[in-house]
This record gives sequence, C-alpha cells and structure tokens, in this order.
Amino acid sequence: MRQSRLPAGGTNLFQMIKAKSAEAEAKGIRLLKLSIGQPSGPALLSARRAAAVAIMNKREPMHEYQDNGSPGVPDFAKRFVQFHVPSLDGAVVDYLPIPGIKPMLGLVPLACGCRQQVVKVATTTKPGYPTPRDWCGYLGASVQELPLNIENEFRFSPDDIEDDVVVIMMNYPHNPSGQIATREWLKELCELCTERDIRLFNDAAYIALSHTEESVTLAEVAINFPNLSWAEAYSASKLIGNGTGWRIGAIVGSPDFVADLKTVKGNTDSGFVAPMAAGVLAAIVEDKRGIEQCREVYSRRMRFLISSLSVNGMKLAVTPSAGFFTLWKVPKTAFGEAVQDAQHFNFMMIERTGVVGVHFHPYIRYAVCSDIEAMLHDINAAFCKAKVIY
Repeated sequence: MRQSRLPAGGTNLFQMIKAKSAEAEAKGIRLLKLSIGQPSGPALLSARRAAAVAIMNKREPMHEYQDNGSPGVPDFAKRFVQFHVPSLDGAVVDYLPIPGIKPMLGLVPLACGCRQQVVKVATTTKPGYPTPRDWCGYLGASVQELPLNIENEFRFSPDDIEDDVVVIMMNYPHNPSGQIATREWLKELCELCTERDIRLFNDAAYIALSHTEESVTLAEVAINFPNLSWAEAYSASKLIGNGTGWRIGAIVGSPDFVADLKTVKGNTDSGFVAPMAAGVLAAIVEDKRGIEQCREVYSRRMRFLISSLSVNGMKLAVTPSAGFFTLWKVPKTAFGEAVQDAQHFNFMMIERTGVVGVHFHPYIRYAVCSDIEAMLHDINAAFCKAKVIY
C-alpha cells in the first residue's frame, strides 16, 4: 500500500479549526468567525480599476514572465518599498519584486546555503506565523524558536539568540501578538547580527497597519549598518484592503543578501502578475486615504473587541500596536469546567457559543477582520456565558 513520504504530523492548524467549526455549524450553531486572518471584502476600488485597465493593455511586457524584474510595471519594487520606507534615498540597497511574501520564505534558508551546510534559523514562530518553521522542516534546516511571551512582551532579546544561528527570520509587526519593532530594539539587534555575521530577515507584512508611530521597519535602521547582511519583505495583501490573492510584494536589503535571494528565486520562480502590480502601484500613488481608512477600520474594531472581552473577564497577553489580531491568555476555567489548554478552550467556545478563534497555547488569537461592531452583542453574550476565570 502506498503511503505518504513526508514526516508524520504536519496537520494544518487552520484546517483543524475549520473542521471543528463545520461540525458546530452542522449542529445549528451560528458561528462568530474571529479566526479569519485576512481582510474581508475586495481590494480597494482604486487598485481594482487600475488592474482592470492594465490587463486590457496590449503591450507584451504586461503579459509576459516578470521573473526577477517587472517589465510590465517598471521600477515597481523600488517604488513599492519606498512607499513603506521613504528614507532610503542614497542607501546602498537592492530591490526584488516578489509574488507575495509566503512563497519567498522558503528561499531565505536556501539563500543562506542550507542545502550546502548545516544552517540554524532563529524564528518568531512560538507563538507565530508558522511558515518559516515549516519551510525549515522541509528543507532540513534546524530551528531555534525565539522566546516570545508575556514577560518580554513578545519581543525577543538579542541575548536569546543561540551561538550557531546563521539567519534570523522574524515577523514584525508580529502575528499573532500585534507587537511592533522599535528603533532602539532594532539597533541593538542589528549591532549583534553585525558582530556575529548573522543574516537578518524581517517579514513586514503588517507594517502598513501599524497603530503607533513607534513602529519602525528594519530597513530604516539596517541602512545605518553597512556590514550587516539583511533583507525585509513588504506585501500588498493587507495594504489595499483584501489583496491577499493578488500576490504582490517586494524585498529590499543589503546587496549581498538580495543577490542570493535573486539567484534562488531566478531559478525557481517566474515572477508576479504584472496587471495586479499595476493596480497596487496606482493605489499607493493615488489612494493613500483609502489605505489609511483600511487601517483605521481595524484600529476601531480592536478597541471594541478588547473592551468587550475585557469586561467579560478575558485578559490580553499584550496590547496590540499593529495589524488586526488580538492575543489573549487562556483562562483556567470556562463554563464552570477546567480548561486543559488553548485548543480545548477554543473548541469549547466554538461548540457552546460559536466564537471561533485560533489557538496558540497558552494563548488564543481573535481577529477583527469581520464586522465586529455588527457582532458585538453576540460576542458579549458568548463570553458572558463562558464565565472565564484565571
């Protein structure tokens, strides 16, 4: 009998939650989907209109392979990056257009030589976006999951990095905590990585959804460290409303790191879809107000959700400063019963109230991508019923 040739396990967390949600829905329970981790609705109208015009363009470069460039949308990567980091003029950097960040994450360990030598990758995946850790598992790279917890407010210390780490793959603003990178913290990290010749990569997918001016990109700080090997990735997925299916982004970084990424990408990828990139470019040039309104929606919704859950006894793990996620401590008791772990609590809430979260023991994430204001009465009732105790 033929069997899988992959290691045992690897069940996708989100598929597991969807299956439990479907069971509850089949029993007639109305779901309150606070698990959804992508913007609801379509992309901004400005982006959609420009993409529609671009796709009707008869010029061949708009319809051909874009590879490591963007012949259909000249200079896209530099313009997209400088929307996020206006202070790069004169900096010694290189740019790379990418089809979203997620498929590029596996290229980072490869660009650091993980198939030619043993490479240890430090990640911000516990709790966190699991893809860097998963890619390392498939590629045979070893992983140090950097400590992220309430005590360090989900910002690891440079002192936490193990001696044999070759590259750090971090995600700030952080999913699921909403924690940000500050200028002073990044300076300390860049200094250490320069001293130890550690490559530093940041997935900045949520940087445009920062809710405080203290949130800083790696690029703003890294350009002041000429001997640092670094790269940072930006995405249109959350920038233009719901651009998650558009798969448009860009990387900026030190020329050595970007050159290695280009080598691997050039041999494995044909580039993004140019008309969608044209739509993104139009939005960042002509519709800054629309982009800002998207951010404001999430900021307002988070205030409502935090207030509602806090009144009903839930305790935040950390106050989010970016994105559309809130992270909560898992209570010890709910519905008068002992809570075993985060998954147990999440599934109890789904089965008994319809509230769907994402569990990252000992925390649970609730997102505000859905219309929280319309759901607020039911959310209040659900957590009132749960009677959580810590």
